[in-house]
Amino acid sequence: MATTSASAPTPALTFSEPGIWALYAVISASTISSTFAGDQLNSGARSLLNLLLIVCAIACLSIAIALTRWASPGGPAWGRLARGGPVAATAKPIPGPHGIPILGSLLSLGPLAHRTLASLSQKYNALPLLALSLANTRVIVASLPSSAKEILTSSCFADRPVKQSARRLLFDRAIGFAPYGDYWRKLRRIAASHLFSPKRIAEHEVHRQAEVGCVIDAIAGHLHGSNALSGGVSSIELRPLLQQASVNNVMVSVFGKRYGFDVDEAKEGKELQAMVREGFELLGAFNLADHMPALGTFDSQCIKQRCDALVPRVYAFVSKIISEHRQARSTMMEDEVLSEKSDFVHVLLGMQAEEGLSDADIIAILWEMIFRGTDSVAILLEWVLAELVLHPEVQEKIALEITSIVGDGNVVRDADIPKLPYLQATVYETLRLHPPGPLLSWARLAIHDVEIAGHHVPAGTTAMVNMWAISHDASIWSDPLAFTPERFLDAYGAGPNFDVRGSDLRLAPFGAGRRVCPGRAMGLATVNLWLARLVQQFMFTSDPVHEVDLSEVLKLSCEMRTPLCAKVSERWS
Repeated sequence: MATTSASAPTPALTFSEPGIWALYAVISASTISSTFAGDQLNSGARSLLNLLLIVCAIACLSIAIALTRWASPGGPAWGRLARGGPVAATAKPIPGPHGIPILGSLLSLGPLAHRTLASLSQKYNALPLLALSLANTRVIVASLPSSAKEILTSSCFADRPVKQSARRLLFDRAIGFAPYGDYWRKLRRIAASHLFSPKRIAEHEVHRQAEVGCVIDAIAGHLHGSNALSGGVSSIELRPLLQQASVNNVMVSVFGKRYGFDVDEAKEGKELQAMVREGFELLGAFNLADHMPALGTFDSQCIKQRCDALVPRVYAFVSKIISEHRQARSTMMEDEVLSEKSDFVHVLLGMQAEEGLSDADIIAILWEMIFRGTDSVAILLEWVLAELVLHPEVQEKIALEITSIVGDGNVVRDADIPKLPYLQATVYETLRLHPPGPLLSWARLAIHDVEIAGHHVPAGTTAMVNMWAISHDASIWSDPLAFTPERFLDAYGAGPNFDVRGSDLRLAPFGAGRRVCPGRAMGLATVNLWLARLVQQFMFTSDPVHEVDLSEVLKLSCEMRTPLCAKVSERWS
């Protein structure tokens, strides 16, 4: 269990070993210059020699300090604490790589950081807790359910480290990155009561049905328009259809409107997609300035420049919708504002004065809701469908299960999902093999000194949970690389036998504790329903020209590197 400890007092300046050697070097430099030069040099030359030797001594001191810090377990950022007072001096060190001086492991995580960190945790026998340095940033990584639970459920990790891009993209005023406190709790309460409550999720089913219906119509139209020689089977890239449906699903709930993407009026929809895509790239980018603040002045990766270009577009887009809602409110009855017909913009405007929300706050909240909700469903569904193409026997079991519950010709509804355990188990197994946030997307920040897994963790440390490592651990999951939905069914085949929404840290893709994803229930409801409708209507099979590639690319979420193309045919003609 995580326990807090009083922060260590700031140590007085002492002569460490590098300091003693530096003092010795300075004295030696002065002595050597006097002895060596003697009367052979005039006073000006002797002063210059003294200066050069002192500079060399300071350089040696800097190198000595850097090497001493680098030699500490976890690397240079942890080395700063090695002699930082009684707690740091006596604490059991957290194992981890040294990296390289000054930079630590900053340049060695690679494009798939979750896999690199999993390997490092194994190498250093550090599954409970791994320490590493990302330049100036102290980092711990938990790769066991027990230590992950300590971090995610501890009040000491109630904050998140705010990335440069997150701050510039307004997220420090929204639920994801706002500091823990009264303002954050207010936002969380509003979202839980008026956007993600069970009642709201149930009321939103009609919109979820409409959006998946659009996907089904688009696929059917493609099949009917394909060459007759194809026999009613056509290869389709599914990602664009899933992304458009996901965008509109969120937009209807948040803004009360949907967008077309293939018509003349699609300008707004395409602008929205472009903004979300740009935001994803910026927030998911590995920004050196987050770990070496001095680099922020130079903006060598153009993060600030791109953020500053995106924010005015976001303000203009969201402000326009807020203005439209304010005009519409003049014709609405008071009880309509909080009715099932109202969207989240109306809810926020209705509570603006009472909750003390500025327009800037509302824009930040709405932007985050759009941003966080638009791609998550599409990414997970693409992974699920890819696995079903590779495992047709699983796909057929789902189709038979659906038919046995709803019959032929009847549309699957939310009320049917609890009666489809194998379908739910398939979604869970996909979340285990391909967690969209393998490092739970956003890290936590220690706001107090705390003890985790028997180690002292100082305030200011960034904490990550490697959910990918946990969900691929052979000591937790039998045959962890196999796609086996049956593992989530109980002995009677009625499962799923545990909750993925944060109570069981063997698989918690949405996080846990205070910062658990507030939209997890809405997301699961959408994925389950859409998967059921798609498998009920179509068969998805492998396309020899575009074989399924399960290679990953880690951005803000972990996506398929190559978009899924599959041959699709109708089950019922």
